[in-house]
Amino acid sequence: MVDEWQSNLYDDKHHFVSKYGKGILELLEPIKDEKILDVGCGTGDLAAEISKSGAIVRGIDKSESMIQTAKSKYSHLNFDTVDILKMNFNEEFDAIFSNAALHWLLQPKEGLQKIYQSLRKGGRFVAEFGGKNNVLEIRNALQEAYNDLFRDYPPLKNPWYFPSIAEYTTLMEEVGFTVHYARYYSRPTPLEGADGLANWLSMFGEGMLKHLQTDEKRRLIENVEKRLKSTLYVNHQWIADYCRIQVIGNK
Repeated sequence: MVDEWQSNLYDDKHHFVSKYGKGILELLEPIKDEKILDVGCGTGDLAAEISKSGAIVRGIDKSESMIQTAKSKYSHLNFDTVDILKMNFNEEFDAIFSNAALHWLLQPKEGLQKIYQSLRKGGRFVAEFGGKNNVLEIRNALQEAYNDLFRDYPPLKNPWYFPSIAEYTTLMEEVGFTVHYARYYSRPTPLEGADGLANWLSMFGEGMLKHLQTDEKRRLIENVEKRLKSTLYVNHQWIADYCRIQVIGNK
């Protein structure tokens, strides 16, 4: 499988993912000697933060590029290239943590089953990810621009799962979790630089746009920027219309 993630661009222009993720760490409350799995760890920044508590951390991500970068940055930690749907852990962890990853999983119940299986009895699952209406303006503008520019091309494939709180917590309960906390909130997120939106689309939309030629992608992104300039470009700064979900469940 082709790795669509660009770990250098991720670290250079999208470090806000880890910065905002520190908030969810306060809900995790890691303690010394706990075994904690970071699912979708990216380039390892939050796993490194967790390790400062004295917890024993393991980070997994399906992107080989992300894992190689994580290993180079934090050689003292344990990182592996693993797809969440192929995890084969059995009651090994005291806690499972995930930030900005689970909205990429289009089989959410199967993922939750794997997480539940990996936790020890009494263990906790703490996560934050994109919720209902996440980047809705960006997604709508992208779809409209694509339809206008490439009418004869195959339709865009949605790579994301953005559920409501009700939908996701119901799935959690169906696989066995007791849900102790759930929060949905809007989090407008500044994107770095004048090309912030273009970089965001290049980073997170690559899977949708990989069938386009380089020049076609450029035209599409310019069209999207034009459509969103009046609403998401504020004081020379692109703002992404993020909406997030936080959950805590116990086994």
